[in-house]
Amino acid sequence: MNSMTHLLNLLLLVIWLLPLNDFGQSIETRKTIIVIDAGHGGTDPGAIGINGIQEKDMVLQVAHQIVNLNKNLFANTYEIYLTRYHDSLISLKDRATLPRKLNADLFVSLHCNHSGNSTAEGVEIYVPKKGNYIRESIQMAFQVLKGLRRNIGYKSRGVKFNNFQVLRETVDYCPTVLIELGFLSNIDEAQHLTEEENIIAIALSILSGLKIKK
Repeated sequence: MNSMTHLLNLLLLVIWLLPLNDFGQSIETRKTIIVIDAGHGGTDPGAIGINGIQEKDMVLQVAHQIVNLNKNLFANTYEIYLTRYHDSLISLKDRATLPRKLNADLFVSLHCNHSGNSTAEGVEIYVPKKGNYIRESIQMAFQVLKGLRRNIGYKSRGVKFNNFQVLRETVDYCPTVLIELGFLSNIDEAQHLTEEENIIAIALSILSGLKIKK
């Protein structure tokens, strides 16, 4: 993956995407509220990379970059909250409760994958099996997946259904997805996440993917 080339392409993509409408924005004067859930944290490191990096750290970096890009590139187009801002362990129940309390328009949970097969690669996005916002969740998942494949160079492993707690407990309130950002058991994808420009590019691709043509 040529990170700087992808980052420049993403910047051009953002300029093209800015006029588009947003998921979940029903009132023109109200900002779209997005909750970004950085998985794991604290005593739960999540997956451990083949190079020693920890899932909890990687997804928190992506989450913070999404906030930074929204502020510095998108002029605070969105109102974004994180389920955790530091290396702390938040219960799954509390993660799912936050978007309800905030009356959020979107919920995005960030994770990294791991496999006993070191050649396993690519990004996959999960949506809940049923719920009030299942159609919108699937639509958002395909949009984000398309961006990560095209702009970052990730292999697509598709959009899949799962009954993860954070998905099933938020889908009745807003569109919700869980993104697996590559395999930490794959040396190339694990190494990719150690470089800041790649983290920025991933964050920008996700943030851009939350805007769609209607």
